[in-house]
Amino acid sequence: MSSPQPSSALRSPRLWIGSGLILAVVSTLFALLYVGGNVDPKGNLRDLPVALVNSDRGADAGGKRTNLGGQVVAGIEKNAANNRSIDWQVLSRKEADKRLGQGKVYGALVVPENFTAAVTGLTGPQQKQAARPALTVLTNQSAGSIGSSMASQAAQKAAHAASAQIGKELLSRANSQGARLAPAAQLMLADPASVEVADGHPLGTRSAMGLSAFYYALVLVVCGMLGANVINSQVDTALGYVHTDFGPFRQRMPVRHTSRVRTLAIGAVLMLGLSVVMGSLVEVATVGILDMDASHLGLLWLYSVGTIAVVGVSALALLAAFGTPGMLLSAIVFIAMAVPSSGATVPLQALPEFFRTLAEFEPLRQITGGLRSILYYDAQADAGLTRAWVSMGVALAVSVLFGLGVTRFYDRKGMHRIPRPADATEATEAAPAPVTA
Repeated sequence: MSSPQPSSALRSPRLWIGSGLILAVVSTLFALLYVGGNVDPKGNLRDLPVALVNSDRGADAGGKRTNLGGQVVAGIEKNAANNRSIDWQVLSRKEADKRLGQGKVYGALVVPENFTAAVTGLTGPQQKQAARPALTVLTNQSAGSIGSSMASQAAQKAAHAASAQIGKELLSRANSQGARLAPAAQLMLADPASVEVADGHPLGTRSAMGLSAFYYALVLVVCGMLGANVINSQVDTALGYVHTDFGPFRQRMPVRHTSRVRTLAIGAVLMLGLSVVMGSLVEVATVGILDMDASHLGLLWLYSVGTIAVVGVSALALLAAFGTPGMLLSAIVFIAMAVPSSGATVPLQALPEFFRTLAEFEPLRQITGGLRSILYYDAQADAGLTRAWVSMGVALAVSVLFGLGVTRFYDRKGMHRIPRPADATEATEAAPAPVTA
């Protein structure tokens, strides 16, 4: 008698509904998180830090001491009172350079030392030969290309507005004194200062315009996450819990009943060991082969290995606690929520409040900050490196405690992945005998 043909799996509503719900949630979350964080950076812009430097020494004009640089600063601060987009930080030139070199400001507007003297000289007898002073706008691509561009645009706009206001006052004063100015002199006085743009913290040509730290961080996170998935699968195969297909061939090892705690520990040890291999290869590929601009190579190697290890152990803990859904949860935590809240492309100050909150604990934000310190800021501790190390230490401790706590709970409740022989015997003895005719 021929055996009945199995029904088609495609006819199963459970298969369609289950797969559809999972994919619907994942696609919706990725769309909302990725696009939602970057869809309106100008509209969300709040308190972007930009340095405001007044190096003007002032000069005597009309019998009294005048400092037009102070007027520029006061005017910008007055206008900023009604606009919270830019956080103008009045600093000395030394402090501004320091913060540019730590990525703590996205740019700067600098009033030169001779600003007042040069501007008042435009109304002197030799005004035809006088040169317009320059207000300098400093950019900082190391803090992020889009943030630096926003800061540059705001600083240039403020500089042109300040120049126009000073020109208006100069023309008014000249007219009140009955001075006769040539048309060329009037045009110069109407806009007495030029605006120059310069790089406030130059980077190497092979630093992806300030994005190499982000791309390197993303590689480390992906290596840790994918490494955890591979190790989890390999450990399960070695213990006989799952089979492995190699093309048309299938390998199935004998089941070796192992506690969930020990299984997680085996995966974590493998992850720690193989992180050395992955971290080394990432640095060799990016710095050695691709010639990415990098210094502090020993520290970069240690940071790479540590990052992969922490991300990998964290992902293993999620897999041990939630099983297959742990893979999706890892993708959401380490990619979907992490990339838009990293502040690497769009600055945090231009993100919605939800993503700013995420950035406080999302790993990619902390990892990128530490790499910026190593690659761009001479590995300064207060440029993001200390925060990155502390965050990784906390994440590792929380992941280990969470993973071991959950697996220990499963083991104590007897929720083994495959029933042990003793459990199977007990279940058989407890089951009622089948009724026979």
